[in-house]
Amino acid sequence: MDSRLIAFIGVAALLTIAPGPDMALVLRNALRGGRPTVLPTAAGICSGCIVWGGASSLGVAALLAASAQLYEALKLAGAAYLVFLGVLAFRAALRGHAADEGPGALSRTRAGAYRQGLLTNLLNPKVGVFYATFLPQFIAPGQPVFATSVALACIHAGMGLVWLTVYGYGASRLADVMSRGRVRQGIEAATGTVLVAFGLKLAADNA
Repeated sequence: MDSRLIAFIGVAALLTIAPGPDMALVLRNALRGGRPTVLPTAAGICSGCIVWGGASSLGVAALLAASAQLYEALKLAGAAYLVFLGVLAFRAALRGHAADEGPGALSRTRAGAYRQGLLTNLLNPKVGVFYATFLPQFIAPGQPVFATSVALACIHAGMGLVWLTVYGYGASRLADVMSRGRVRQGIEAATGTVLVAFGLKLAADNA
């Protein structure tokens, strides 16, 4: 195996397990929708990684890094979205957990979970800028840039999919045990706090 690839896998593994908004969102959806929402949420997040991987090779991420206004606009949109999700968690904590009922409810929940994961990732310009500076270090001279960038992003996404799914399934089991009364509401409120905090941090951070 190429030494560059081995190094990439090692660094990507550390990045994958580092706490962040992705894990907070998976936790939130695992608590609200249970196991059926875990995989779609993780898949949405990882799909965003693959998109950013391709964008970095096409120069889109570099353009984002070079344009302060574009970066700021996307950053604020992503921050607002995280705060919005946090507010939804707060509202759920205040109202108490109510399952979405009716025909097709589960499929809508899964689709919504995927969309949330995707948007959370795509609206975070730090992911794009990171890929634009990170991936080229692991592309050997002569290798096709686009194909290699997407392949590396897919490896990172695959690792993230496994980690977030295992993490989310564990969280959903915990939610089943603590599914009654104020305990669940407290977890919802704590998750909302984390999402809002990540949103505010993203808004405050510089490129």
